[in-house]
Amino acid sequence: MFDRLKALMLLSECNGRDIWPVEMCREKGVPESWIDELADAFESGIESPMSQIFLDDQMVNHFHGVQDLHLAFKLGEYLGVDTIQVTQMAISRFAQVRAIQMAVEEL
Repeated sequence: MFDRLKALMLLSECNGRDIWPVEMCREKGVPESWIDELADAFESGIESPMSQIFLDDQMVNHFHGVQDLHLAFKLGEYLGVDTIQVTQMAISRFAQVRAIQMAVEEL
């Protein structure tokens, strides 16, 4: 069962830079419909370290999962936050997630 407490716990694990494996999302209780909506295939880039994807400390070329940034937006909306408004001034993925987390704390 997905409820507010589960949403809060998941949101606290988001940082804006990770890609969660689909199976991990299922294990943590992310609703299947959200996984279907948010899951995507990602490809490592070579132009910068920020675009490289690692799994168990090994760089991978391709990865299927859910960006925790997108999950944070979904969780924020579920918890009653206007995620677009609270993130409009954020300049990084981390800052966007943190803005959502702070807005939830203020509810």
